[in-house]
Amino acid sequence: MDKITRWGIIGPGKIAEKFARDLSALPNARLQAVASRSLERARLFADKFQVPHFFEQYEAMLDSGLVDAVYIATPHTGHHPCALLCLERNIPVLCEKPIAVNARQTREMIAAARHHQTFLMEALWTRFLPSIQQVLEILQSGALGTVTSIKADFGFLPEFDPHSRLFDLQLAGGALLDVGIYPLFLAHLLLGKPTHISALGVLGSTGVDEETGILLRFPNDAMAHLHTTIRSHTKTEAYIYCTHGTIYLHTRWYSTTTMSILRHGHPPTFHRFDYRCGGFSYQIEEVMRCLNQGLSESPALSLDFSLSVMETMDTIRQQIGLVYPADETHHS
Repeated sequence: MDKITRWGIIGPGKIAEKFARDLSALPNARLQAVASRSLERARLFADKFQVPHFFEQYEAMLDSGLVDAVYIATPHTGHHPCALLCLERNIPVLCEKPIAVNARQTREMIAAARHHQTFLMEALWTRFLPSIQQVLEILQSGALGTVTSIKADFGFLPEFDPHSRLFDLQLAGGALLDVGIYPLFLAHLLLGKPTHISALGVLGSTGVDEETGILLRFPNDAMAHLHTTIRSHTKTEAYIYCTHGTIYLHTRWYSTTTMSILRHGHPPTFHRFDYRCGGFSYQIEEVMRCLNQGLSESPALSLDFSLSVMETMDTIRQQIGLVYPADETHHS
């Protein structure tokens, strides 16, 4: 892990700031360049995080020879075109979640990554946190038996702005793609691909989903009860119910530092996790580990997994009547 990986960022927004802060704590990573369609935004970001190079054109950064890997942090609709720009140049990509707007775009990105034999991973950072690692270890040990159901939610109440990425249909806004992906990720991680999907949603004044309830059934008759909303602050907890007990991921479960194991007839046991930085460093390390090993995708978060989650989200959107402009265009 001694090799320095030089990173570039496309899209210097809030999520990119979190990425930049966490990357700065890793000794084998350097934030080398940032690109934005606004040169002023790129310059401000570069000043704030001591980034030596900034660009107004994505292609200019990608062709500069300055970066070994790129983190894409644009709004959802930028993920697919920006990833293709990188992959066509054999530049490894960590793409903010959701990896794309729909399964068709996701398949095109995967095909490009495999054709160019270039690394691509969705930035589902929760997958690499110590809390999720612990959950997987507990379940693999068999101590709690088999998972019978999952209950998870993610809801918050942003200020309403019809032009913000959260509420703008053109930018693939709404609760599902932004935060509903977290409960769906957990269900897919622990139970696999669902055999039955049932969803009800509420579309708001701008046409995006503001609240969605999701029921999933899996091959072994396990179920997932999932809820996502941008109409209220929810407790954002997760319960993993097993035949011999329950794993309870405390509030803000997708980045929780505390977890309880509840076993019938036993007092609860608590687990506490200390995170380095904001939690993004683990996924950055995973990308660099894969690159150092010559891998073109992460064994822990495969491209097929990301596609499976996206296919589930496509089905949910069909059921609740949510159509994005990107669903109807076949070329970006």
